[in-house]
Amino acid sequence: MSKTSSNRSRDIQAAGKVTTDAIIGITDIVEAMHHTIINLGGTQSKTDPPRTKGITGMVYKNIRAITKIVGKGLDVSLNQLSALIGESGSSPGREALLAVLNGVLSDYLLVSGNPLAIPMRFRREGKPLTAAEVAEIIQKSNGRLAIMVHGSCMNDLQWNREGHDHGAALLRDLGITPLYLHYNTGLHTSENGQAFANLLEAILAESSQPIELFIIAHSMGGLVSRSACHYGELFGHAWLKQLKKIVFLGTPHHGALLEKGGNWIDNLLEVNPYSAPFARLGKIRSSGITDLRYGNVVTEDWQGQDRFELSGDCRTPVPLPEGVQCYAIAGTIGKEASQVGDGLIGDGLVTVESALGRHPKPQLHLLFLETQQWVGRDMNHFEMLNHPQAYETIKKWLAK
Repeated sequence: MSKTSSNRSRDIQAAGKVTTDAIIGITDIVEAMHHTIINLGGTQSKTDPPRTKGITGMVYKNIRAITKIVGKGLDVSLNQLSALIGESGSSPGREALLAVLNGVLSDYLLVSGNPLAIPMRFRREGKPLTAAEVAEIIQKSNGRLAIMVHGSCMNDLQWNREGHDHGAALLRDLGITPLYLHYNTGLHTSENGQAFANLLEAILAESSQPIELFIIAHSMGGLVSRSACHYGELFGHAWLKQLKKIVFLGTPHHGALLEKGGNWIDNLLEVNPYSAPFARLGKIRSSGITDLRYGNVVTEDWQGQDRFELSGDCRTPVPLPEGVQCYAIAGTIGKEASQVGDGLIGDGLVTVESALGRHPKPQLHLLFLETQQWVGRDMNHFEMLNHPQAYETIKKWLAK
């Protein structure tokens, strides 16, 4: 059996496991709704899903039992048929699907031991790089290295958008070698930040030449990068001394409106006993997604808390890293400045104020210099990955 066939077989088994657990989960939700209607909105346990009784309860019990049996049988069948499965290796479509699954369902994938969970590593053209290969890339560079950090529910291949890749263009125009990070965006930002800091320390410790390090980070990647700087300083890492500049592209430094809206919906659904069971559907979203509500970057922001509570912004202030030149690009779909376009819509996911780190509380306000900020108008969250003006701005900042 070929390696690609084996990978494909594991993918299908893992997807089957997700489907099996999803059916059981939906069965729980439907039964909870049924239970509420039967009891006319009576009280229900907050810890255990309510169960119906009698014939109705027996039906739901049997659905769960049969689903589990089918799920186990699917794994066995796929193991037997894996030798017959033949398909080419990974594709951009498959990689995009895996990125979304990890971004939204990471908690489930990790707890269940699902092999679809993405490990953090550097890749080139979608293929994992060994430590030796990374060291060779660094050695062959001219001492200028740009780490490309993608955003939520995305992957390293998606830096290439409509034929343009900021990393490849920087290599062509400025001789800066790009190195693409691939990571599980569904994990807590602080977990990814610590792993990123440790990874940078490990690869740069092997370099025999001085490195001028840059980070280009899109969306959530900017929060992960800020978290890495925080923990790098906390751990006493040497790579921070080599970090010269960070460029943030549409980073939700103070949160993303969609996640804030999702949190409100969770709590509104739980107010009414008839809609409360459906709140569980929203709560399948990962730790990484809920960290986007206010822009969490450290463990203290979430540890020991219910991440679905409507608790307000209780973040630990984390300033921009000292001694590093930090630049911010914000996008807005509006062609002219306005409170609605910039303040409420922004690039469709992140407002201009959040992307530029502005906050009414001085302790949370990020001190980007005016000359190190740029607003791209008539530009959405993803267009800043390939917009000519966005690239020219990045190139100008890194060429200084």
